[in-house]
Amino acid sequence: MNNYNKAGHYAHRPMEIELIRSMSHVALPVKQTKTPETLPDPPPDPADAFIIKPASDWLQPGNNQQDDEMLFGEFWHEGELCILFADTNVGKSILAVQIGNSISRGEPIPGFSMKQQPENILYFDFELSTKQFEKRYTSAIHGCYRFAPNFYRLVFNPNATGMHKFASYADYINNALENCIITSKARIIIIDNITCLRSGTDSAASAISLMRNLQAIKNKYGLSVLVLAHTPKRNPVKPISRNDLQGSKMLLNFADSAFAIGESQTTNGRRYLKQIKQRSSGQVYHAANVCLCSILKPANFLQFEFNGYSTEAHHLMHYTEQYRQNTETRVLQLRSQGLSLRQIAAETRLSLPMVDRILKRLSKGDGNGK
Repeated sequence: MNNYNKAGHYAHRPMEIELIRSMSHVALPVKQTKTPETLPDPPPDPADAFIIKPASDWLQPGNNQQDDEMLFGEFWHEGELCILFADTNVGKSILAVQIGNSISRGEPIPGFSMKQQPENILYFDFELSTKQFEKRYTSAIHGCYRFAPNFYRLVFNPNATGMHKFASYADYINNALENCIITSKARIIIIDNITCLRSGTDSAASAISLMRNLQAIKNKYGLSVLVLAHTPKRNPVKPISRNDLQGSKMLLNFADSAFAIGESQTTNGRRYLKQIKQRSSGQVYHAANVCLCSILKPANFLQFEFNGYSTEAHHLMHYTEQYRQNTETRVLQLRSQGLSLRQIAAETRLSLPMVDRILKRLSKGDGNGK
């Protein structure tokens, strides 16, 4: 009690306590509250379906992850999922291997611009056997073509037993693709072709699922992907369009770009390339300006050779030519069924002399005497 004065305070308080007491009487600073403006940009939450930013923020330097460089002229740009489609035996695989070889060496195909920096390539070949591949890239005089060591060709393993570990075939393929990408550190892949990766009876739904998964893998690893696809039997009179791709309206929704190989109906052995869909550039190679090519094997490498430009109309079958071919095919078909000339004329609404001339001309052409 002797330490208190009349006011109830300590008469002799230790210095340390006085210091603490004085500090406690200082006004506390206003608590800083973090607002959306002061918060730093967090990384996107994988659990969120969307990333939200003001539109102007997407235009800031550094937001563009890809430099949009060309991998095969205006047809395929870096960071794109691209579809190359054509009819069977037109040369899709030949061109795809040539594109992959070009990128792996950092050497552009003559006539087509590209980024001149060698890249690792994964070429998933589900079309050619080892013997067929060897035949295309060897010759008796020049021996085997020497691919760059960073060009990898992949085929199905017939002894693989790991599929039972996955809920579906699609999950199995996606896991295998990701393992190859991680192991090889490749950022450019070519799949030849999409049909071989489908499963189940609903091929359209399976292809759409595969394209969706490829887009997800592409975005996850920053890939550039070229997928080859077939076209159903198309009318050679009409220009190539997106409707010529099997499941086109759905598949093209998941593609960033697409181009097609057409077969000239007027010049034997000639091919042409036409843009069907593009996002990274304008449509340079349209119906009025297609790229003309021919397939050659100058040494030990089967390849497309650029021949200039033309209009697509010049390389389409004229209606009269198609009508003649269809008529001849029908006449031969009816003749093979044992119909007489008069019966064929009635069936095809041709004159009897016309049927006779067609059969004689075709008999001389193929020597089968029908």
